[in-house]
Amino acid sequence: MAWVLLLFVSSALAQSTSGKIDVLIVDGFSNHDWKQTTEITRMILEESKLFNVSVSTIPSDTTNAAWRRWNPKFSSYDVIIQNTNNINNEACRWPRHVEKALEKYVAGGGGLYILHSANNAFSDWEEYNIMIGLGWRAKDQGVALQVNNYGEVVTIPSGKGKATYHGPREDEIIYILNDHPINTGFPKAWKTPDMELYKYARGPAENLAVLSYAKDEKTDLNWPVDWVISYGKGRVYNSSMGHLWKGMTYPLGYRCIGFQTVMIRALEWLAMGKTTYALPADFPTATTMNLSPEKTDIKRNH
Repeated sequence: MAWVLLLFVSSALAQSTSGKIDVLIVDGFSNHDWKQTTEITRMILEESKLFNVSVSTIPSDTTNAAWRRWNPKFSSYDVIIQNTNNINNEACRWPRHVEKALEKYVAGGGGLYILHSANNAFSDWEEYNIMIGLGWRAKDQGVALQVNNYGEVVTIPSGKGKATYHGPREDEIIYILNDHPINTGFPKAWKTPDMELYKYARGPAENLAVLSYAKDEKTDLNWPVDWVISYGKGRVYNSSMGHLWKGMTYPLGYRCIGFQTVMIRALEWLAMGKTTYALPADFPTATTMNLSPEKTDIKRNH
């Protein structure tokens, strides 16, 4: 199996005096249910007892004075979770001073988690494309990556193949490609429910390591599921897991013990360069999916 080594410098950001990792979720607009995504993400993280979670909601109206004043202090946090997406409304965006602040924060050693639809966002923000490595992009907006049956990452040039797309959500077997603190102790293959497998995710793909992949059964091709990127002194985690569409409530993909473990571990690694969260005894296998209990008090974004 191919091994890719990335060298990262540990975050110089101050840890919380509580000993927990300080996380900021940025939300405010998306074609997905961003309000519920934020709520469920906060719930998963707080139940782990490892994180302090705050939220900064950007006004979606760029003509509003509140939008111009919006200026989250990224340096007060160990990790930023990006939960905005303007793919269907490019008028929704971040003020330029906040874009530059995020670039500086990550390059200086901060951690950035790209939560599902956030990799659909901001195709015209050059540094964002570099930070996320691969995203939902047009055919000519960067290279795409595949994993061949020998465990080798194959690059598809810009303009070749297709634009990013996905088929129906399906239960997918996730295959580990590269060992990493995020997936330490994982079985080499584990199953997650109702996932969108992105085909031809595209971008600069610089300083990037693919952690896992899944097979598209219709074409017999393997596509990356999650990957990590170095950006300056900082770390970025990106994945197609975490879909939450309007009308859904705490969907199976979020209830998956595997997905929750990946999220918690990824945020630890982004903040500290290591992970401490123990592998749950009911972590999924290649044939068995395990879910956390349903909840009835989840708010939805209608």
